[in-house]
Amino acid sequence: MALGINLSFCVKRWVTPALWARLVREDLGLGLVQLSFDLVDPLWPDEVLDKAAGDVRQACAEHGITVHSGFIGLAHYTFNQLLHPEPGVRDAAEHWLTRAYAFCGKAGIRAAGGPLGAIAARPDAVEADEIPAADYADLVARLERLAETARGHGLSELYIEPTPLRREWPWTPAQARRLSDDLAGAAIPWRYCLDWGHAILSPPYAPEEARVEPWLAAIGRDTGAIHIQQSDGRLDRHWDFTEPGVVDPEAVAATLARFGLADRPVFLEVFYPFEETDAAVLDRVRRSVAMLAPVLGGE
Repeated sequence: MALGINLSFCVKRWVTPALWARLVREDLGLGLVQLSFDLVDPLWPDEVLDKAAGDVRQACAEHGITVHSGFIGLAHYTFNQLLHPEPGVRDAAEHWLTRAYAFCGKAGIRAAGGPLGAIAARPDAVEADEIPAADYADLVARLERLAETARGHGLSELYIEPTPLRREWPWTPAQARRLSDDLAGAAIPWRYCLDWGHAILSPPYAPEEARVEPWLAAIGRDTGAIHIQQSDGRLDRHWDFTEPGVVDPEAVAATLARFGLADRPVFLEVFYPFEETDAAVLDRVRRSVAMLAPVLGGE
């Protein structure tokens, strides 16, 4: 098992590879990261992206860091992306992802992913159990095209991060299994990045369902990475492990081992208010990694 960190905590702080690579290696003692696209906008001009990709390669080589994947950050997640009601917006989201894949290829990053999108809320505010069939069919077609595009940029796999929202897809283990089966013929594999904090929320899941085990039973063989966060089980907190909560790192490690997933990388994914001081953020991340590393692996 390898412990890594999503660079979400670096947003608006340690924003260049020279800054975050040194911090990850020297302050946190880690060698594995997920790059957040809150740090690199795929719609930047080509010359800016080319320099950023070169900077990632250089900084990671100098500090002995591997970038596992590029992941959609909070900024792009706030849009409805591939499930927006307007087809033109879906096209724009697909274009955004193709630019992200191109950047990953130039930066030497072989995987990319994140949540897929959200349908619009209904006027009566009633949330359905499933997204409309036409939206689902369109989503599958776009994901198949995106796999072709990603392969052309040298990527070897893509990731879907399930979210605990009824307007997004997939939000249940059964939906995730269906989507994985429907994408079995894609040009490169679509796998899952399972967020521990998403799976345990009640609502939307009934108290007896708000567990990670149903997800691992349904899609364990297609799960390639894990996000870990501290949570109260009520909202998607993304707290660090200096906060009290219901996520037990030892139980996480034991559960992954029980399902034969002990070799999957586990990424700490935490967010902080922008008003929080840099020193406080670094101290809390450092202490969280020190708690997690003996249990979940690290360097």
